[in-house]
Amino acid sequence: MAYISLKHLLAQAAMSTPDHLEDWQKAWRVATANGSQDTLFDFICRESGISEENFLIALGKLLNWPFVDLRKVTVPTEARNKISTKVAFQYLAIPTDFQNNTLQVAVSNPFDPAMLNAVQFDSRAPVQFALAPKAEIEKALKKYYGVGAETLDEMSEGEPLEIDISADKEITEGDQEASVIKFVNQIIWEAYKDRATDIHFEPAEDELRIRYRIDGILHQTPMPPQLKRFQAAIISRIKVMSGMNIAEKRLPQDGRINVRIKGEEIDIRVSTVPTVYGESVSLRLLTRGKIFLTLDKLGFDMREENAIREIIIKPHGIMLVTGPTGAGKSTSLYAFLSTINSVTKRIITIEEPVEYELKGINQIAVRSDIGLTFAMGLRHILRQDPNVIMVGEVRDLETAEIAIRAALTGHLVFSTLHTNDAPSAFTRLIDMGIEPFLVASSVEAVLAQRLVRTICPSCKVEQKFDPAFLLKMGYPENQISTAKVWHGAGCEECRQLGYQGRQGIYEFLEVTEAIRPLIMNRSPASNIAQRAIEHGMRTLRNDGWVKVMAGRTTVEEVLRVTQTEEHLKSLVEDNTKAEVWVKS
Repeated sequence: MAYISLKHLLAQAAMSTPDHLEDWQKAWRVATANGSQDTLFDFICRESGISEENFLIALGKLLNWPFVDLRKVTVPTEARNKISTKVAFQYLAIPTDFQNNTLQVAVSNPFDPAMLNAVQFDSRAPVQFALAPKAEIEKALKKYYGVGAETLDEMSEGEPLEIDISADKEITEGDQEASVIKFVNQIIWEAYKDRATDIHFEPAEDELRIRYRIDGILHQTPMPPQLKRFQAAIISRIKVMSGMNIAEKRLPQDGRINVRIKGEEIDIRVSTVPTVYGESVSLRLLTRGKIFLTLDKLGFDMREENAIREIIIKPHGIMLVTGPTGAGKSTSLYAFLSTINSVTKRIITIEEPVEYELKGINQIAVRSDIGLTFAMGLRHILRQDPNVIMVGEVRDLETAEIAIRAALTGHLVFSTLHTNDAPSAFTRLIDMGIEPFLVASSVEAVLAQRLVRTICPSCKVEQKFDPAFLLKMGYPENQISTAKVWHGAGCEECRQLGYQGRQGIYEFLEVTEAIRPLIMNRSPASNIAQRAIEHGMRTLRNDGWVKVMAGRTTVEEVLRVTQTEEHLKSLVEDNTKAEVWVKS
């Protein structure tokens, strides 16, 4: 194709003139010389103000090439096997169909001769090219070939390798070793892009399963079928990165990796445990910039936020945050400490681990291997003249006793506890062996919390609902007649999940003169809860309904994170009705 012909084609597709296109080309060359990674196609789309999809549709009509919507196409195995993984990933070419001995291949740049030749040579069949956006091709390649498939393809050229123990945390940059490094980096990069908080490498008899936890829910990542062959090398690489003993495979180990992605510091906590089919490895990704939120960003209503602000400026007492692992307790505690952090207060924390470094606060990391436990650390903190103390978790009687003694001797103490709701915190402390009168006189408030996924703003639509079902689930009766319920229909922005991000729902119980006698008399948590509700406490589920009314989350999410045995039984009884409602 002659240059003038190509220039006219691009100009027509971009709804411009050849002279204008020439100006864009000159500007693109300057941008490229200055380090821009944009292709000419990307540059033209941006400068012309039209989307890549519309540009390719127009270009396809001029070239007589079909445009393929990869979101609506299922790639058959026969077509996928016609092109090698290496060529597909290197040239961003995805086979989409194979009929009448002709292979259809979708590409995003029809004017790349190296790509056209490589695909035609590799396919061993006549090729009909089609057009599709670059981002959609990348997603399709990961979906059908698996994340890191081209890297594993390179590794498959030799025998599966074991990393040399004598390397002492260093890996030689041989072909296969470099491929292992590249693959592990790809896994971490994909997790970062998908906003995952955890990566799990789970060995089975015939596969190595890799799953990401995104917004609290586990999702299996598409992986190439040959991944199991390289299990030992991949796990050894992770252990080398985190400073573990790669020769020890019989005992659990813990380690840490510090990486920088796009200028952002990522702390990765690594844990390995031996299983029947090899070591299972879990990576917890802690993005320092995203852990920290200010108090006004946590999602409290104004009444609760004001009450919390009054408590955290008190000179003494205990404030507890409760909830299961992954409920955002540490984020809340950091927000409280940041709010009261000043040069006039000495604040000391003891945590396992230190998840976020706060300037002006003395933070201690628990090290059980050398005897530095919560109890021991807390005992020595009291000799450091602190005003405010934060204990990562009250796990045992000794830690609880020291924390209460600190609160009664003029210190403000923050800590966490594993209970299902706020009233259960009192019975938990008493069950540990703390005298009820000490609990009643030292604890100022308890905050129970959960995290619910928030609706994706890009695909948010109104949802039909059954009023009777909502009423049975505890939705406020006086709000049902005017209620609007929303959910996410699923789109590319949220990976078809309908959710993007998370927000807290809370149950804030302040210890008042009405609550203290119940604690001192060892009343059940249900009685304490009833009295607190009478005095204005909003339960986790009721706070969830407030978030539903505001259009931030869905009914399903609130039910998922607040299910009790009673509510779960009701949900099962109404299962048919619920399914009809959810799908409508």
